[in-house]
Amino acid sequence: MKKLLFSQRSDRAHWVGDGFPVRSIFSYSGMTKEVSPFLLMDYAGPAEFPANASPQRRGVGEHPHRGFETVTIVYSGEVEHRDSSGGGGVIGPGDIQWMTAASGLVHEERHGKEFSKTGGRFEMVQLWVNLPAKDKMSKPRYQGIRNADVPKVDFPDGGGSLRVIAGEFAGQKGPAKTFTPLHLWDVRLNSGHTAELKMPTGHTTMVFVLSGQVRLASGETIGDAEIAVLSRDEEDFTLQATSDAKILILGGEPINEPVVGYGPFVMNSSAEIQQAFMDFNSGKMGTISGIEGSQV
Repeated sequence: MKKLLFSQRSDRAHWVGDGFPVRSIFSYSGMTKEVSPFLLMDYAGPAEFPANASPQRRGVGEHPHRGFETVTIVYSGEVEHRDSSGGGGVIGPGDIQWMTAASGLVHEERHGKEFSKTGGRFEMVQLWVNLPAKDKMSKPRYQGIRNADVPKVDFPDGGGSLRVIAGEFAGQKGPAKTFTPLHLWDVRLNSGHTAELKMPTGHTTMVFVLSGQVRLASGETIGDAEIAVLSRDEEDFTLQATSDAKILILGGEPINEPVVGYGPFVMNSSAEIQQAFMDFNSGKMGTISGIEGSQV
């Protein structure tokens, strides 16, 4: 049975642009090996936004990325994405945006037009997922994954459900295309029920509780906005809900390569970071001006 290595949470929120009040749950800075192949997790919300009559929508304006992927999971609200490769779309509750920056692009993220008009509850998770060196300069791509396209597995006896965004569970394969072996599961576990789960030996395994509380097999409890990093030995782990819980489970094969990051770029060396800035400043990562990204 996998053991708890450590857990952590953040109660300190900061704004990303003017549309995303986030708590940074983890970052590769100082714990690259422990969280690989993941680099960062931001948890936005839950927050209430008022209706906005202005045509100027909240969010983050144009900014570049290179060397990794961003994965945005919307629980409430609406996010619209556009990028310089022509990718983009609007994602709502249950939808996922999987953007591969790779060799580099410029993108923006804003509240969707309808959500901006009506306002309401906003909640999302954004992950940064590393790419191996051989793929860091590959062509950018965009995957807009609808809720209806994500397979769901029901737990026995009304225990809840698990949506397979990436990887596999109980014979169901997630729709996300990944560069390295990854598992990303969106879980609802009802109070008093236990989920028996497996992650391949040697893979990173993390359990993030958005809301509610779960108990690990070894007795530790994980609560609201807290992440547990489990050991890589063994395959099995269990989660027992002591209250209705909303959970995101992250798993993946570690990428055992140097990680050098600065701002919006994550590469393998300082020279590659310097090159990324030169390429961005010279316009090689493009612009989104005039590009209307295709809808999800």
